[in-house]
Amino acid sequence: LKELGMDNSQVAKTITTFPQLMGVSLEENLKPRVQWLKELGMDDSQVAKTITTFPQLMGVSLEENLKPRVQWLKELGMDDSQVAKTIVKCPHLMSDSLEHNLKPTVQWLKEL
Repeated sequence: LKELGMDNSQVAKTITTFPQLMGVSLEENLKPRVQWLKELGMDDSQVAKTITTFPQLMGVSLEENLKPRVQWLKELGMDDSQVAKTIVKCPHLMSDSLEHNLKPTVQWLKEL
């Protein structure tokens, strides 16, 4: 986390918010998720903000949750920079149910 520029207070807040993070595999979970966020176009400070805001994101399945949600956002017409901006502003969207929350809300907005 410090590699992303997080200071001690941010690291402490992250661990206090999601202590389970301490048990998440560094090589199998944390590093791949950070790399994936960077591949979306986030810089270190945006990744740090995302993790500090919603550390639970680091425990969400990359293949089963994160990638399908990003693909769905792209299908709505977002490009990588818009997807990254959306995740930074509201990272918990990456753990919300596509079928029960995200899709019905977007469908409702389309019908307005």
